[in-house]
Amino acid sequence: MTNTAVRHWLASLILSVTLVYIGIAPAQAGLPFMDSQGSKLPSLAPMLKQATPAVVNIATTAIIREQENPLFADPFFRHFFGDQQRRQPRERRTASLGSGVIVDAKQGYVMTNNHVIAKADEISVTLRDGRILQAKLIGSDPDTDVAIIQIPADKLTAIPLADSDKLEVGDFVVAIGNPFGLGQTVTSGIVSALGRSGLGIEGYEDFIQTDASINPGNSGGALVNLAGELVGINTAIFSKSGGNVGIGFAIPANMANDIMQQLIKHGEVKRGLLGAQAQNLSPDLAQAFGLKDHRGAVITQVSPGSPAHRGGLRAGDIVIRINGRNVKDADTLRNTVGLLRVGETVKLQILREGKDMTISANIVEAMAKNLTGEKLHGNLSGATLADIEEGSQLFGRVQGVVLADVQRGSPAWAAGLRPGDVITSVNRKEVKDVAAMRKHMGKNRSLLLNIRRGNSALFLYLQ
Repeated sequence: MTNTAVRHWLASLILSVTLVYIGIAPAQAGLPFMDSQGSKLPSLAPMLKQATPAVVNIATTAIIREQENPLFADPFFRHFFGDQQRRQPRERRTASLGSGVIVDAKQGYVMTNNHVIAKADEISVTLRDGRILQAKLIGSDPDTDVAIIQIPADKLTAIPLADSDKLEVGDFVVAIGNPFGLGQTVTSGIVSALGRSGLGIEGYEDFIQTDASINPGNSGGALVNLAGELVGINTAIFSKSGGNVGIGFAIPANMANDIMQQLIKHGEVKRGLLGAQAQNLSPDLAQAFGLKDHRGAVITQVSPGSPAHRGGLRAGDIVIRINGRNVKDADTLRNTVGLLRVGETVKLQILREGKDMTISANIVEAMAKNLTGEKLHGNLSGATLADIEEGSQLFGRVQGVVLADVQRGSPAWAAGLRPGDVITSVNRKEVKDVAAMRKHMGKNRSLLLNIRRGNSALFLYLQ
């Protein structure tokens, strides 16, 4: 036997022993032995031949109306340049690339990230066989970064969904997507961690972390197990340079599937409301409560009349499990509640004064009170204002009225307002919701707004 043959034989033996050790036969893992120069080597190719036709490339285009130069509002400059020049709209087209996964071949449903298709005027999907199809948006959920689009259901291949709750750290996974617009690419790795949250990437986070290479353009692509089943939707990377550094994140398939069902049925996600605020159980708090374990979430406030209040939850209760799932911190509790469907009954296992108790509550829909800006002030035209919802990443961190949307080129945009801004005061009077803002504005023609934008703050004066 030659040295090359010996090396091939040893490689095959080691991989076979490894797969048997973790309880996966080579054939079951999608790694049958393939002939290569007379030697038999394991390969992912047979599994990928089944999975890759379900992963598509997504291209979007958007038409953006550029903001008018504020100098044209001055009569002198308007006279100098001419009114006709001022009236001519200026538009530009933008394009972006991403990936998606066909999850229902009969209906033509494709799962992807919200940020891949956000603000898109046109969405085109390129299949593995080269066909280019126009897609329509069924619904999207920015808080989980999940979107569902639909293409004509003609000879499509869908990928089966795995139970992502059964994933374990160390499981082998494969990422399939369209990095840098190069075309379909496959990378492999393992599950590095589960239940990642608190990263500030999305409103609701329960990420699968993997070291399989995920790069720009992979967003919306598939993370599959060795059986070719979808375990996650690739969504983000952790990198200062924008390239892969071995830390990628994917939305678990179970979470994405739950969101998809609501988007297909309602066109939006009806977010669940418990009516309680919580914070992490730090080691110091655990000591103060007389506990040895500091995993859990401490209830800090319960809204009167809420499901939590009716169920008997109190401030100071420590939630350690929700629906049988361990609660490690406040983010786990918030994510779980926010992803529950309206009408579901939730069981909370709590510690109250050292005693173990279980209480139940019926989840209701979290209602946001929205208001169009033009109803308040002319310079707010084009903006949509809303109360900060429980479940939002802003909830409990800042008090005020959030700008849910600001149309580009609108008076609100020209005034300097942007989506995500939080108005904390109007004419030096603090506001906690839309109703308070309407009250404090009165009939004033000029407005002094205190704005919270990310980690900074600023004043805007509107006349």
